[in-house]
Amino acid sequence: MAVLHSQKLILLVVILWFCMAVCTPPEDPIRCSSKNSNCTITNSYGAFPDRAICRAADVAYPTTEEELISIVANATMNRRKMKVATRFSHSIPKLVCPEGEDGLLISTKNLNRIGNVDALGRLISVESGVTLRQLINEAAKAGLALPYAPYWWGLTIGGLLGTGAHGSTLWGNGSSVHDYVVQIRIVSPAGAKEGYAMVRTLNDGDPELDAARVSLGVLGVISQVTLRLQPMFKRSITYLTKNDSDLGDQATAFGNQHEFADLIWYPSQRKVVYRLDDRVPSNVSGNGLLDFPSLRSMASVALAVIRTTEENQESKGDADGKCRGAVLTASLLKTGAYGLTNDGIAFTHYPVVGFQNRLQASGTCLDSPEDARITACPWDPRIKGLFFHHTTISIGLSKVKSFIQDMQKLVDLEPKSLCVVELYDGILMRYVKASSAYLGKQEDALDFDITYYRSKDPNIPRLYEDILEEVEQMAVFKYGGLPHWGKNRNVAFEGVIKKYKNAKSFLKVKQIYDPLGLFSSKWTDQVLGVEDGVTIIKEGCALEGLCICSQDSHCAPEKGYFCRPGKVYKNARICTRSSSGVR
Repeated sequence: MAVLHSQKLILLVVILWFCMAVCTPPEDPIRCSSKNSNCTITNSYGAFPDRAICRAADVAYPTTEEELISIVANATMNRRKMKVATRFSHSIPKLVCPEGEDGLLISTKNLNRIGNVDALGRLISVESGVTLRQLINEAAKAGLALPYAPYWWGLTIGGLLGTGAHGSTLWGNGSSVHDYVVQIRIVSPAGAKEGYAMVRTLNDGDPELDAARVSLGVLGVISQVTLRLQPMFKRSITYLTKNDSDLGDQATAFGNQHEFADLIWYPSQRKVVYRLDDRVPSNVSGNGLLDFPSLRSMASVALAVIRTTEENQESKGDADGKCRGAVLTASLLKTGAYGLTNDGIAFTHYPVVGFQNRLQASGTCLDSPEDARITACPWDPRIKGLFFHHTTISIGLSKVKSFIQDMQKLVDLEPKSLCVVELYDGILMRYVKASSAYLGKQEDALDFDITYYRSKDPNIPRLYEDILEEVEQMAVFKYGGLPHWGKNRNVAFEGVIKKYKNAKSFLKVKQIYDPLGLFSSKWTDQVLGVEDGVTIIKEGCALEGLCICSQDSHCAPEKGYFCRPGKVYKNARICTRSSSGVR
């Protein structure tokens, strides 16, 4: 039976791997029952951390800055709550949810034009609804490149600035896109004398620009962004797999050795994949291309079977099945060169050399005509596909070795425990640099990006629930990690504003730009420390990361899960199988 199970899993993964080319595009995250009124909004995964349905009375789709000013002015005059929404809505937390049900959503879907491209000055101006892919392509036409960026190109420029999205480097100004912004135009509420809305133009060197670089959308609506680019260049990429026994030491140093370094860690397999990635002269031969497998379109039937398989493994506690799947996933990623090809067609050898615009990001599941959902992005909520939690925490470089060693201690105690994250392409580790942005990174750090199964039923514990909770709490509390603003469960944001040295400066700017708090919500007020914490206390709350358990009812005692201290980090409080709870 085990052999048959393995063969079935191999077949499924192969189908998943090679299915691409066409797919159903993601739907608009905003849905209204009456034209642009009586609306709901969700994220691209179809569920916020608390699974709440966010409602708004209306949605507006401005096409120009003038229309945007009019929309903000009218809402301000009527003291309506507002929130900015993007085309694909990839943020996991409730950043897009207006307060109550009478609020206004302002979508940047149609603010999607490229403005001026200054090849001589190496500058590009874009509207905030322009996607990362658009920016990369338009810059390339002028012989320019954005030096560092997130790996997923389905983000809008306004959205990635709002959440501090980044790539991986410790070189130059770092990997965060907001640190290459030289000007932002932002529309904010104003008084009656100013017509209830005003446009502020913030330039490089203006202290308020450091508030707007990463703003969580609470300062207003970004209408236009100007970024400083670099002349187009080539990169040379080689992936190298090693044992993870010295990962603590290597991870600390590796980011200074290679400009675009990152790592993929498979803790239960005791392996780590190093990306040796550097600039090379433009006359070096190569026309490489990145098309990362997990960001391609995939057959809906294959996704449904894979999800069903994982649900069965969860219900049966089949750790061995998950570990077999993890080994196969890692093997296929390696065989497929992590989505790299030497010429856009086939992979033949390392290094893969190519231009920056062809290697820095991907996301071909967005290149999609309608095909009746025969294929889709893997996480599309309209099909039975992947449904997961996404814990992403940056740990200061000075603490990275100890954090990694603590995680390895957990694996020593439970060797199969982190196969559950290896099924989702392992733990991606990216380098980030300290930023001048008030809500940016506070120190040079390594970002741990951990994806893992989420049940459709919030009251069902996950396989190795306790280990994943302990990793999360260890990263956030023991090591003082900073959560990615666009990812994570509620627990990761508990007390987070205290970790930002310029938090008060940010709140001062917020008070100036939006004194009535029209762009704020209960969620952003909680995160920013204006209101009490983000945890939600109720039965089973710890299972979804809505709280840290303090009593058994926060777990699932009826299913044998009780609140206990951590196994390595004793101050953690985790839901684990035990006969008694914490008293």
